[in-house]
Amino acid sequence: EVQLVESGGGLVQPGGSLRLSCAASGFTFSRFPMNWVRQAPGKGLEWVSTINFSGIVTSYRDSVKGRFTVSRDNAKNTLYLQMNSLKPEDTAIYYCTQGAFRGQGTQVTVSS
Repeated sequence: EVQLVESGGGLVQPGGSLRLSCAASGFTFSRFPMNWVRQAPGKGLEWVSTINFSGIVTSYRDSVKGRFTVSRDNAKNTLYLQMNSLKPEDTAIYYCTQGAFRGQGTQVTVSS
């Protein structure tokens, strides 16, 4: 059974940083690309970032480029999202996904 468990969210002031983690199990983590998506209040799911199976190739939506960094540790079956210079518009529930599977999400709130 595929399981994805996100953690690391919280309340942070504008300009602050958070590091999200996603612990994966139930599949061979190192063989699959992984994604971060988010859902802001009252809005649909929005793609944030993708990392390939090895961690060498990454991509980001334009609004987070230069501020967010996706990485993975295949030995620990864990995906990360380092978020710096956070803005109020980054407020959302953040999910990690693999194919059609998605975790329960972690809330990120950026507010003063």
